[in-house]
Amino acid sequence: MPKAVRFAEYGDVDVLRVVEVERPVPGAGQVLVEVRAASINPGEAKIRAGLLHDRWPATFPSGEGSDVAGVVAEVGPGVTGFAPGDEVLGFTDRRASHAELVVVDAGDLAAKPAGLPWEVAGSLYVAGATAWAMVRAVAVRPGDTVVVAGAAGGVGSLAVQLARRAGATVIGLASERHHEWLRWHGVVPVTYGEGVAERILAVGKPDALLDAVGGGYVEIGLYELGITPERIDTVVDFAAPAKYGVKGEGNAEGGRIEVIAELAALASAGELEVPIAATYPLEQVREAYRALAGAHPRGKIVLIPTPATG
Repeated sequence: MPKAVRFAEYGDVDVLRVVEVERPVPGAGQVLVEVRAASINPGEAKIRAGLLHDRWPATFPSGEGSDVAGVVAEVGPGVTGFAPGDEVLGFTDRRASHAELVVVDAGDLAAKPAGLPWEVAGSLYVAGATAWAMVRAVAVRPGDTVVVAGAAGGVGSLAVQLARRAGATVIGLASERHHEWLRWHGVVPVTYGEGVAERILAVGKPDALLDAVGGGYVEIGLYELGITPERIDTVVDFAAPAKYGVKGEGNAEGGRIEVIAELAALASAGELEVPIAATYPLEQVREAYRALAGAHPRGKIVLIPTPATG
């Protein structure tokens, strides 16, 4: 029987189990995907811990995972765009991709570009769509100076590159161990901590701020950097849009298969690097989430299931 990640109550990583489940059956318009890679995301950890119960409650026993890349195992009635053996990437909104097999709506899948590594293909939905939407939320244009808080994380590492592609000068806030990577991508690195506003202003007066880390950067942008609210976007400070009038656009605005396919094409062409911090087998899902909560890894942490059985 195929295996999948489940949790039966809110809690820390110890509530996660890898269990045998019934083989999923694709319905009309659906595709059964044998998962080759599925990244993990901070929001999933918060859902598992119950921190987002008011916004995204879990129904127990709950699965998890949105990003997916794999091989089509079976197609349901009415599916004409895919066939068994096709390599695909995309997403599911059913919290189900941390598994060996997952049913996905055909409209949420695209062909995986040849040569695109599985771990990259399985990391594009949550982080990629969020970064894409953030850059557009603040209308980044040539000549802008854009600050990205959390510039080396899963979202931030893509946002800095997309903002650069839009013609902006990008200031990336990150730990010093990530500064060389940021410079390699044409980003001006700045360290966190006391005096960060002064260090940013020493580079230049910013026009926009993308906040992927929280911890008061919206307030720094407004009151210390003088950025107008409509040019600040946060995906972690959920209270800030109502409180300050800043943007709160992220995955919901960018989460379309057309966006994921666009990002996949850029990555396949070598025009967008999707950093992979580490990969783990499905059975080590707890260790993967511990790593995610650790010392701010650069880029994505990805689960790599073994080929499904049963």
